[in-house]
Amino acid sequence: MTTTEFPRTIGKVAARELAANGYTTFDQLTRVSAKELLRIHGVGPKAIRILGEELAARGQSFAD
Repeated sequence: MTTTEFPRTIGKVAARELAANGYTTFDQLTRVSAKELLRIHGVGPKAIRILGEELAARGQSFAD
């Protein structure tokens, strides 16, 4: 299993699928839009909301 820096609250499937698509760090998420991430099977609105909140807390955001 690939380790990510994402919180467990996004769900196991979302974390696994993000990692399978090459996303394991918050910095990587700043290069992709939320809309693009939602196209990944297993990544839903709840995961996007949580990740967006985490990014904002770090002074970052998804790409436009």
